[in-house]
Amino acid sequence: MPFYKKIQGERLYLSPLDVDSTELYAKWLNDPAVAVTHGTYGQVFSAFGHRKNVEKEAESGHNYTIVLNEGDRPIGVIALMSVEHLHQRATLGILVGEEDCRSKGYGTEAIKLLVDYGFKHLNLHNIMLTVFADNLQALACYKKAGFKEFGRWHECAYTNGHYMDDIFMEIINNIVRR
Repeated sequence: MPFYKKIQGERLYLSPLDVDSTELYAKWLNDPAVAVTHGTYGQVFSAFGHRKNVEKEAESGHNYTIVLNEGDRPIGVIALMSVEHLHQRATLGILVGEEDCRSKGYGTEAIKLLVDYGFKHLNLHNIMLTVFADNLQALACYKKAGFKEFGRWHECAYTNGHYMDDIFMEIINNIVRR
């Protein structure tokens, strides 16, 4: 699996998606802990079936594998999706797939790296995301990275026998441009 240090951080770097890592990505998406928080528990991801999605994502947009500097170990994926250059906005998505790498600040670092890249190199002004209200770990991560809640879609998702809210969060580039 070749990984390239496209966006370098202190403990990790972001590398363009690697089609040969499709099996690993499918493993993460099938992890029940990940699937519940991403609303995909009712779906099945096979490496073969998911390969076309990865190929498409690798060719377009800003989709990255999160890789630890130490040992070049892939631990998750992060992306800027629906990039609209005219309106200078995008949507962020992240998944830390390796269980032993959750709650260690890697997600926050990856988000800060990609947000900075989006503001400085893609000329974005607003980056938003959505998160289930009961995903307290992700909410804390996003707040630590500078995102603020701007709205809710009440009882819009049904998982594990109950309805939950979707929280909308955003971060705005406050650098004055001349």
